[in-house]
Amino acid sequence: MGEEVSLFTRLFLTYLGVILLALGGVFLVADLLSPSFYQGHVQRMVQMMGSMGLSLQADLEEGLHSTLKHALLAALPVATLLAALLAYWFSHRISRAVVQLSQGAQEIAHGRYSYRLREEGPTELAHLARQFNRLSQTLEGIERSRVELIGSVAHELRTPLAALQGYAEALADGVLPPEKIAQQITHEVQAMRHLVDDLALVSRVEAGAVELHPQPVEVDKALRESQERFAIAFAEKGVGLELNLPPQLRPVQADPLRFQQVLSNLLSNALRHTPSGGRVVLEAQSQPGGLRVCVRDTGSGIAAEHLPHLFERFYRVDAARSRKDGGSGVGLTIAKGLVEAMGGQIGLESELGKGSTFWFTLPLAKT
Repeated sequence: MGEEVSLFTRLFLTYLGVILLALGGVFLVADLLSPSFYQGHVQRMVQMMGSMGLSLQADLEEGLHSTLKHALLAALPVATLLAALLAYWFSHRISRAVVQLSQGAQEIAHGRYSYRLREEGPTELAHLARQFNRLSQTLEGIERSRVELIGSVAHELRTPLAALQGYAEALADGVLPPEKIAQQITHEVQAMRHLVDDLALVSRVEAGAVELHPQPVEVDKALRESQERFAIAFAEKGVGLELNLPPQLRPVQADPLRFQQVLSNLLSNALRHTPSGGRVVLEAQSQPGGLRVCVRDTGSGIAAEHLPHLFERFYRVDAARSRKDGGSGVGLTIAKGLVEAMGGQIGLESELGKGSTFWFTLPLAKT
């Protein structure tokens, strides 16, 4: 409060001083220039009065000058009062806006990102308050994401840690043979390592620090390699994996390893959500300036309210499936970041009960 009073006092005195100086200047200029305005009028009066007017000329000029001076002096208190009121009003508006901004900065510094300023005051200060609110809103979103990330990582690690603890207790009690326990412990450790690697990659992708080595990539060859690599996994679940390629596909400009990683994430996602007896189609389509790759599945589809969030970290339509299917919850986030880093776009189309289509585009290689 003392800060606001001090700022208000300085602003008020500054405004009032400037206005009073302006009034004083007006008074002096009027006093100095007024004779040049009424002397012509006095000369005409003197000519009309004849010889008597010559003797009265000095008195007339003095009277007009005195009248003007007294009128200015009489108006000066009123002008000063109005100036003080105007200075008070402006000073109060500005000091309140500035102090509010200072309080907001202190709130943000203490981590209270939900704090918002009143968007009031002069135009420039109202605009500044609006920008401050946008900043605090952005910081609030970042903090919310950080808290959600910590909670999600803790949730993802809780299951393998509980499993490791159970196996350690079983080993100590001699319930299971050591060979069996060692195999299960290795599996859980690999799952944790996979999660850590995915989180590290997500961090690099979102920071724009992922290393890329773009070069011409033969799309038909890359898609066939992905089909061969996933053939056993799809066969074990009883899901068909088909390849649909048009003739003479032009190469795209991409990092070969990252291109395969995007395909792997999308195919793994399709496999997890397609029931036995279903099928997944991997296809490519040419389009102006680029190429579009699609992964179509005959799964259960995704409800419309979930579609805007599918590429967010750890977002799952069915959270209960997270550990059972072996997904880390960041595969789609990684795919989105890698595709955009290579100059493309990614998206999906889905209809509940009819399956989903995940697609991404990449620019054509320069010939």
